[in-house]
Amino acid sequence: MIKITTPYSHVAVFGLGITGVEAVRALRASGVRVTAWDDDENKRNLAADLGADIQELMSMPEGVEALVLSPGVPLTHPKPHPVVTAASEASIPIVGDMELFQQARAAFSAPSQVIAITGTNGKSTTAALTAHLLSESGFNVQLGGNIGQSVLALHPAEENTIYVLELSSYQIDLSPRFSPDIAVLLNLSPDHLDRHGSMQGYIQAKWQMFENLQPGSTAIIGVDGPNETALAELASSWDSIVSVRISGQAEETAKVFYQEGWLHDQTDPIVDLSSIATLQGAHNGQNAAAAYVAALSAGADRSDVTRAFASFQGLAHRMQPVGEVIAEGLAVRFVNDSKATNAEASAHALATFDKIFWIAGGLPKEGGVEPLRPYFDRIACAYLIGTAAETFSQTLADTPHVISKTLESAVPQAVTDAMSSGGGVVLFSPACASFDQFENFEKRGAAFCDLVNEQISRLGAVA
Repeated sequence: MIKITTPYSHVAVFGLGITGVEAVRALRASGVRVTAWDDDENKRNLAADLGADIQELMSMPEGVEALVLSPGVPLTHPKPHPVVTAASEASIPIVGDMELFQQARAAFSAPSQVIAITGTNGKSTTAALTAHLLSESGFNVQLGGNIGQSVLALHPAEENTIYVLELSSYQIDLSPRFSPDIAVLLNLSPDHLDRHGSMQGYIQAKWQMFENLQPGSTAIIGVDGPNETALAELASSWDSIVSVRISGQAEETAKVFYQEGWLHDQTDPIVDLSSIATLQGAHNGQNAAAAYVAALSAGADRSDVTRAFASFQGLAHRMQPVGEVIAEGLAVRFVNDSKATNAEASAHALATFDKIFWIAGGLPKEGGVEPLRPYFDRIACAYLIGTAAETFSQTLADTPHVISKTLESAVPQAVTDAMSSGGGVVLFSPACASFDQFENFEKRGAAFCDLVNEQISRLGAVA
């Protein structure tokens, strides 16, 4: 746990999920008085056990000097939460846990580096891969933020420590002074617009930490879209910042890019990703480019980094190979991409495979699967579940599809069809949020894996 050196003696914490609880724990361990609230009584009790005063925060208690807000609580859009209004009216600064980490880092006894990774898609894979490459290169790596542990649950810096942090737009929005040593922006597509008010608001939230970069810092930016390219142009104009462009599409201005299964720089191939099951597809090529540049920027040796790619195990629910059935000369592969909660994320999976038996659906995002139309010819058949099933059916039109309604129905249907069609890939890439039928994408992906394993056991032929 990180103890916090902060100018505040009394802090309010609103929202007691993982982030909020760790903020309470760290603040109390640092001797700061904490007043906390959450609508969940069990969470309030946990905060009380950690030494927090429990009080509703619709008006700020006397003496509160800062409000630590859970990332999920609306800050500005669609309208500020009442607790935000109360803090603003009392001229109390509103911050997040990354802001507290920034304050704590200044007092660490050993120097450290911070790599912060953001973007619409690929953040978790890139963060995990970066951490893996650095760890295999001999660094003391602390991985957290929006992946794994809250940043305040990590350990204070020791010799050779590098913090690799995945950050959402929500977290950056609440961290007006957060400044990493290496900042990574992977990509930008419409997401969380209700929270940020517009695409421009969403982009600005992501960009905030780049505007805070100090001289000598590094900005690594994907340039596979117009908004990202414009930001890369801006970063390249900053004289004191090292700006590096990366690409999943062999963009000619990129320093490191993906092309035909290989990671390249401007002069040589770097590593063959086509043989690494956890890094398939152009989107993972961009992730790999970002992680490679970040690791080298942090001081890792190129030979150590390139060697470490092959042992990357990947992340659950992100293009995760689940298994394979081989029988009578045919092969059926199973891929769990439950983390694909929007069409942009599913596009990466659909672009990676051919002859796809696609399981999709859930709680739809704006635009549905219309953006995926260029990939429909890769779909042997789609199996539609959840709230989105009827709408997706209309979009798919003449593309073969079945309204399965539930995952329990879709998986055996897809397996039967794939087996009778000579093989293929059963891909679970929902292009939807999970909340109509599952608590989160993790439980949704775990359910898919369980169903697949049942089918593999039934068929009795596994590779």
